[in-house]
Amino acid sequence: MLKRLRGGRIFDPTRGLEGAVADLWMRDGWIVDGPRDGERVDEDIDVSGRIVMAGAIDMHTHIGGGKVNIARNMLPEDHRSDPVHRHGLCRSGAGHAAPTTLTTGYRYAAMGYTACFEPAMLPVNARQAHLEMGDTPIVDKGAYAMLGSDDFLLRMLRAGVDQQRVNDYVAWTIGASQALGLKVVNPGGISDFKFNRRQLDLDETHSHYGVTPRQIVHTLARALHELKVPHPLHIHASNLGVPGNFQTTLDTMVGSEGYPIHLTHIQFHSYGTEGDRKFSSAAAQIAEAINRQPHVSADVGQIMFGQTVTCSGDSMVQHRNSGFGSPRKSVVMDIECDAGCGVVPFRYRDQNFVNALQWAIGLEIFLLVDDPWRIFLTTDHPNGAPFTSYPHLIRLLMDKTFRREALARINPEAAAMSNLGAIEREYSLNEIAIMTRAAPARILGLKDCGHLAPGARADVVVYRDDPDPEVMFTAPQFVFKNGTLVARDGEITAVTWGDVHVVKPEWDAGIEKSLADYFSRHLTQRLGNFRIADDEVRALANGGGLRVHACQRDGRPT
Repeated sequence: MLKRLRGGRIFDPTRGLEGAVADLWMRDGWIVDGPRDGERVDEDIDVSGRIVMAGAIDMHTHIGGGKVNIARNMLPEDHRSDPVHRHGLCRSGAGHAAPTTLTTGYRYAAMGYTACFEPAMLPVNARQAHLEMGDTPIVDKGAYAMLGSDDFLLRMLRAGVDQQRVNDYVAWTIGASQALGLKVVNPGGISDFKFNRRQLDLDETHSHYGVTPRQIVHTLARALHELKVPHPLHIHASNLGVPGNFQTTLDTMVGSEGYPIHLTHIQFHSYGTEGDRKFSSAAAQIAEAINRQPHVSADVGQIMFGQTVTCSGDSMVQHRNSGFGSPRKSVVMDIECDAGCGVVPFRYRDQNFVNALQWAIGLEIFLLVDDPWRIFLTTDHPNGAPFTSYPHLIRLLMDKTFRREALARINPEAAAMSNLGAIEREYSLNEIAIMTRAAPARILGLKDCGHLAPGARADVVVYRDDPDPEVMFTAPQFVFKNGTLVARDGEITAVTWGDVHVVKPEWDAGIEKSLADYFSRHLTQRLGNFRIADDEVRALANGGGLRVHACQRDGRPT
């Protein structure tokens, strides 16, 4: 079937299109040059004056896995307070901070998102994560496997095995868990928490294994680079939320020794110790460091005021934060002694000094990092805020008057500690298209997503050009997923099932002999049960496909 979107203003940063008026053609789920000779146009839609972009991509959102399901189960009040009447094609579901799988897919699609990536999939729990992601309709999905506090890796580092052996283990783990990349959370710290450690800085040695977080970060970043996995090491750095942690973040950038790294929810790692309260913004130092180090990218993890729930693999931090729960409850747990997680409900308040300054710090980082190809729009859903707050966040970035009005309403002491009011920058529509489409696709290695050139998947969003960006990005006029109209004016019109994105780096099969022995001696699960086959992923995906991306990376460490 051939479809034409006629006369829209196309924003496609990969081709330098910033509002160029043109027709867009779609055939059988793909974007094409135009009709073949004599081909009939089956559907012709006039989008004159409308904004046309590729489907948005959320590269860091917690949508599957143990911690997310714990949050859903422990917060019945979150579901009761978020009544959603579903009708027609949509099945019932609810949840504001921790929405159900079905509701997650519907709401993302209604906002114009067509791909979402779970950033912290524990390999031993990967089957559950894929099951939940597979139950999330419409959007494509994928996940980053978690390593860095697992016993097998830490034993290898303690023993001083060569890098190739580590590379084989990393590649095997990514392939066995059907992942798209690799994540490290509080490197070594989750493990050291089990030895009664409550904080582990970058160059402190692990109580039992004697290795440092710096060693872990460098070794894993090098492994991914040598394996040519497109997405660099996804790093949840040490000392999340600790005043003064900006220095650890700066040291982590240097610690990769030029190997590409991606620092996630960097707002939570950008705190100084100035002022009477010994809590201040270090956004300027962090942004300047990103600007001058091209091997570093980051997503912000913006907080937004209101109720949410924090779900993290960083059990050390979540144990520390458990007393701040709102409502007052929490879960901190361990899985197979390889990692853990913590779930703590939380309400960010605009009159709370710390919360207000966190909000300002995130916006400062967005506005001070020069290159929109290396800074990404996230709230670390749901840790900083639910993903449904993205349209409001986009308005804060695009409208300095609106931003300054919001700054005037927060805790005045926090506002006085921030330079946000002096920043003149306003994001353009093209920069929003880069940050939410083209750049995530590029950093994840998704060659046929995030752009509108012929040969791309027909994931297309059409917006009304509203002067209020929040209105514009909340409910697009049309959302097409693989050429099918799935949402119109915020309402779901068709339910489809997205694909699962993975990479399959090569490894020496000899690593499996060591792993089989280790599994037999130390874990409750056997090696054969740990691995997830391609057919199983397809079965879990409810009809979605399995898309394997090539392990290719250009360039060398800087």
